[in-house]
Amino acid sequence: MAGKAALAGLVNSSSDRHSLFDDAQGLVAGSMLAVLGVSLLSSAGLLAGGTAGMAFLMHYATGWSFGLCFFAVNLPFYYLAFRRLGPAFTVKTFVAIALTSVLSEIAPRFIGLSHVDPVAGALFGGLVIGAGMLALFRHRASLGGIGILALYIQDRFGWRAGFVQLGFDGLVLALSFFVASPFIIASSVLGAVVLNLTLAINHRKDRYIAM
Repeated sequence: MAGKAALAGLVNSSSDRHSLFDDAQGLVAGSMLAVLGVSLLSSAGLLAGGTAGMAFLMHYATGWSFGLCFFAVNLPFYYLAFRRLGPAFTVKTFVAIALTSVLSEIAPRFIGLSHVDPVAGALFGGLVIGAGMLALFRHRASLGGIGILALYIQDRFGWRAGFVQLGFDGLVLALSFFVASPFIIASSVLGAVVLNLTLAINHRKDRYIAM
């Protein structure tokens, strides 16, 4: 009986709480969508905002793999996540970042994109990454860095996480002038706008309450 009760706790969710299975599915799905979106941006030669943008800049400047750069730039933000958003959020975010980093290394072996127009890459890539981050946010996780800070600011001050992240994304993309052409930067800004509008419109605490 105890075993059945424990199993029920793993798979049974309620209207206001996710089960462990729900969270696992959300983390995997969100990470996979993020990797697909990053693949679209990368194949179009675009950049991104937030820590993904910082990882892209490091990747283009050093030649290191995106997955390694993405994992590394997120390390300083775990302290903020633990102190401000709790251990459960921190653990789930660490898992999501690790999954995204690993999958971004594996995905090119199975998904080859020979040509992606920069504007199309911005539109589709921004939307897909936004959907992935939305899935993670709804399971109380993020892709780290600016996402952690944006969620904290939303919880603390009520500012929309999407708009907060858009401001930080603009700063990161401004630094892209050192490594990309104006057209690529303009297309990257378009992708950031699509991504963050997806979050701002769809992620509201008063519309989605499950934890």
